[in-house]
Amino acid sequence: MNEDDLQLPVIDARDVLLERIVAVGKALSDPIRVRMLGLMAEGRGCCGLPPVASMPVPGEGESEGICVCEFQELYGLGQSKVSYHLRILKDAGLVMEETRGKWTFYKINAKTAREMLGWIQEQLRI
Repeated sequence: MNEDDLQLPVIDARDVLLERIVAVGKALSDPIRVRMLGLMAEGRGCCGLPPVASMPVPGEGESEGICVCEFQELYGLGQSKVSYHLRILKDAGLVMEETRGKWTFYKINAKTAREMLGWIQEQLRI
């Protein structure tokens, strides 16, 4: 075996970009996930959600995010289903998570979402 046999495949930056675009497409392919993103984009004040300070959440300060339990209540879904949808959004880079004790809050990653949508626009030349 020589050095040529041990070469790793070249990963093109364009391939990485296309994989990220596909992940965003998958994340946006489900109406529940699109609704979740919309809710996070509007923020906690959109649906009469209580301030985090009024909840028994450890830590200091107000979280901008929405808790898994709040998504459960708003959409009538079980915890595992909500977590599944949020994981897909997180894996696509569209949301960020903040954990406080047993509580996990999610908020939209606006900067990354804008970048990814810009990449999609460039790829489609629109």
